[in-house]
Amino acid sequence: MGPVVLCVGETMGLLTPVSDLRTEPLLHVHQAGAESNVAAGLAHLGARSRWLSRVGDDDFGPIITGFLTERGVDTAAVTVDPERPTGLMVKTVRDGTTVVRYARAGSAASALSVADLTPSAVSEVGICHLSGITPVLSDSTAALAEAILCDRVLGEVTISFDVNHRAQLWPPGAAAPQLAALANAADIVLVGLDEAHDLWGCDTPESVREQLPDPARLVVKDGAVAAHEFVRGAAGDQVRTTAALRAEVIEVVGAGDAFAAGYLAGLSSGEEGLGLRLGHVLAACTIQSPLDLPAWPPASQLKHWAGLAEAEWRSLHITPDVLQGAS
Repeated sequence: MGPVVLCVGETMGLLTPVSDLRTEPLLHVHQAGAESNVAAGLAHLGARSRWLSRVGDDDFGPIITGFLTERGVDTAAVTVDPERPTGLMVKTVRDGTTVVRYARAGSAASALSVADLTPSAVSEVGICHLSGITPVLSDSTAALAEAILCDRVLGEVTISFDVNHRAQLWPPGAAAPQLAALANAADIVLVGLDEAHDLWGCDTPESVREQLPDPARLVVKDGAVAAHEFVRGAAGDQVRTTAALRAEVIEVVGAGDAFAAGYLAGLSSGEEGLGLRLGHVLAACTIQSPLDLPAWPPASQLKHWAGLAEAEWRSLHITPDVLQGAS
């Protein structure tokens, strides 16, 4: 099974309307969180994943932990906070536009700190994954991110960082330098070309590498086009580009987390290049659903698609019908 991948960060209760909230005030209850999404994807692909966070002593906390436990994630490192609530997120889609509203200030997850890195939480961990959402939630979560990435409090553990820029969370002008510093402190970095452009003015994968020269592995995702991987070696970077799959698109939220899960799962296997393929596959399946964590096809099917010959890979088209037939 290999070492544990520890995913550290906030997850909220997700409320989505059954139809139009203005005319039918009924809501579905789900969950939404970048790092827990990655943990669930890793578990689905057969990796050992653990989610470290805090939830409130309310109805949403056990809904979240129960759901993730059912998806194969180790949730023993989750603390139930008796004073602070679980954060909430309301997502509506109207006229093709997704609108998200949050009630997360003062949440249990915003109280995450270095003290949560207990011996049991970090036991057997080989990779620790976190995102750019964590350092902006509170002073204590910022200190936690800096301790993991910059101070290396986890020792020889490989640190994975998804830039995951959420502009609405950051004060003006603060995100670009802080996220660049945190990313350059990581071993593995994942970033979208679009967010790299918004943050640092980068227009090409190569310019992103110039901005982030320090990580041993850098993955630049160019949406529906391709993903580019820079792997540092003694003679410079080895660069690998893998075309994205053709896929129907229902909702893109969660696709980046799915890609990260597939990439880390492939990397853990030791097979170079498999991570980009698995990342594309899991992301293509995720965008077929409005949920961050839909019901994916079996891992064996996902790995089969990831292992296709190049011509078959380029002709594969992921649609709801394809997923239904594969499940």
